[in-house]
Amino acid sequence: MLADMAESSPTAAGTPGSATDEAGLLARLRAGDDAAYEELVVRYAPQLLTVIRRYLPEEHDAQDALQEAFLSVFKAIERFQGDSSLATWLHRIAVNSALMRLRTRRRRPEKAIEDLLPRFAEDGHRADPRAVWSIRPDEASVNRELRQMVRAAIDELPESYRTILLLRDIEERTTEETADLLKLSPANVKTRLHRARQALRELLDSRLGETAR
Repeated sequence: MLADMAESSPTAAGTPGSATDEAGLLARLRAGDDAAYEELVVRYAPQLLTVIRRYLPEEHDAQDALQEAFLSVFKAIERFQGDSSLATWLHRIAVNSALMRLRTRRRRPEKAIEDLLPRFAEDGHRADPRAVWSIRPDEASVNRELRQMVRAAIDELPESYRTILLLRDIEERTTEETADLLKLSPANVKTRLHRARQALRELLDSRLGETAR
């Protein structure tokens, strides 16, 4: 459901052509057709940039990661076996490029995740209870305003937690894949994911709870 709410399905990024179109483009790319490379960039760059911006909100970082992603694509196109669609393969390269950019750039101070988590009184009850809200999945998938709200809330999470949430709940990567990509232990990934989900729920409660009053 979160993937629908955030408009972020892993296979949704970059589906502008049919399988036949992709096969033809792929054949031209492998033949070294310069026009095909230009077509690839024009066709897929907007979708891939959207994906990368989730991990790299600052535009210059996102643009650099996009260029690096296409360089990786051009170098690896001969090794693409067609086990997935071209769009899905490009998407995964874009995500990997964004993660590499995160690892190599200068680390910025993060807001403490504790500042975003729910607070509880000594008796175990919420210290600041919110109004109850609920949204049916069919409403969530078509509600543009809600999707924007979810994306904005995800962007407020500290980077190290946002990245794990994106990989696990949006990209739908496994715990083990996420741990491998981020060089973390699976236990660490599970802990951070739990806290990221709590913080995201708290952020959404503060916004959507108001509409339920």
